[in-house]
Amino acid sequence: MFDYIKGVLVSKNFPYCSIECNNIAYLLLVNSRTLNSLDEINSEVKIYTKLIHKEDSMTLCGFKNRQDRTIFDILTSVSGIGVKVAFALLDEFETNDLINAVIEENHKLISKTKGVGAKMAQKIVLELKDKLTKLDTQTQIISSKVNNSKVSSDTINQTTTILQSLGYNQSEYQSALETVLSKLEKDDPQELLKETLTILSVF
Repeated sequence: MFDYIKGVLVSKNFPYCSIECNNIAYLLLVNSRTLNSLDEINSEVKIYTKLIHKEDSMTLCGFKNRQDRTIFDILTSVSGIGVKVAFALLDEFETNDLINAVIEENHKLISKTKGVGAKMAQKIVLELKDKLTKLDTQTQIISSKVNNSKVSSDTINQTTTILQSLGYNQSEYQSALETVLSKLEKDDPQELLKETLTILSVF
């Protein structure tokens, strides 16, 4: 319903913030990481949104970038994970760190999140890894920056698959990916993903 809201930050009172846009103030439920990323009161901010519609309520959730919102959507698709737990995970981990923990099947690290036990962490790893790494997509990036990179094709393919699972299409991520590949000195999938997401999070 809403992709993002861009307007004046009216208030920050955890777990909510209020943004005024065209004389309408939107109350958004946010986690602490998102709240802390916002500028001072009366400054212009941009926040991505997700409307949660239940039988007895409607809640507009806010996220500092598209990546967090997409991971939130994937997390809440797992049975037993609601808004509270999903927000807790996004508070505990940056997007790329959570993705890497899932890919490495590090459920012990994930289970350290408040409200997430060992069984839930294992379930998150099982379902989230499948969603992140098994998209039925094929991507061909033809570029001298890619061909001359020290990064392996397997690492590049894994990264592009994850980027697509986060909702980015090739036209959006190719420039960012090429920029990182031109600078990366080793075959490091975690660093490639982290630096690419950092560039993409600015837009």
